Amino acid sequence: MKAVIGEVSLEIEDRGTGYPSLVFLHYWGGTHRTWNKVAAELQSSYRIITYDMRGWGASGAATDGYSITALADEAIALIEHLGLSKYVLIGHSMGGKVAQLVASRNPQGLVGLILVAPATPTPSHLPEEAKQQQLHAYDNRETVLQTIAFLSARTPDPETVEQIVQDSLSGTPEAKLTWPTSAIEEDISSELSKITVPTLVLAGEQDRLDSIEQHRREVIARISGARLEIIPHSGHLLPIDEPVQTARAIDLFLKRLHD
Repeated sequence: MKAVIGEVSLEIEDRGTGYPSLVFLHYWGGTHRTWNKVAAELQSSYRIITYDMRGWGASGAATDGYSITALADEAIALIEHLGLSKYVLIGHSMGGKVAQLVASRNPQGLVGLILVAPATPTPSHLPEEAKQQQLHAYDNRETVLQTIAFLSARTPDPETVEQIVQDSLSGTPEAKLTWPTSAIEEDISSELSKITVPTLVLAGEQDRLDSIEQHRREVIARISGARLEIIPHSGHLLPIDEPVQTARAIDLFLKRLHD
């Protein structure tokens, strides 16, 4: 379905029933479809909200930019539009950085936070070679395939590969460019001490982009009571590499919220 949030038409998938609702934020280069296999494991017990962020997939472009603040504002406005009274926010990579900022504002109804291989709240100053690789990660099919090979622990099945290629190439030029040139360098670290909800960080055992130690140093250390769980056999794309394990970790966290 579609919802107009501000000036942007967002593509939303709303499935399942149950409480709390789960709101998923995808990574830079992903769409709501990134979460499909995780959602399939959870939708019998929870209401699942996934959506294409501005400039990705079937969502429209934005004239007011693609900063972390703009993406956080969009997420909060969407949640308010949907009237969610009790929800858990789940963000992956760039979506994890957005989720950190959203949670730091303590929005009404937020009862938990799950960060999946989250980008750091501090600026990421990449070596020039790595920065150039990011700048051109989604130029064409070949560069997307190279990116998948780096981010995943192993090659996904052909259908999933095609989905990732389509999703990665769907981004508007500005949405593709903003993350590696500016959003990745936004410093939101001073806001993380304001997060008060229970927080789980999921890390890929074989993640070559954001290491387990980096998660401990940059995220866990800044959020009171945050807990780290390592997903075996997974790279950076946990929802793709290990969707069942990722879903189980999410479900266990949610059950503990009720204890």
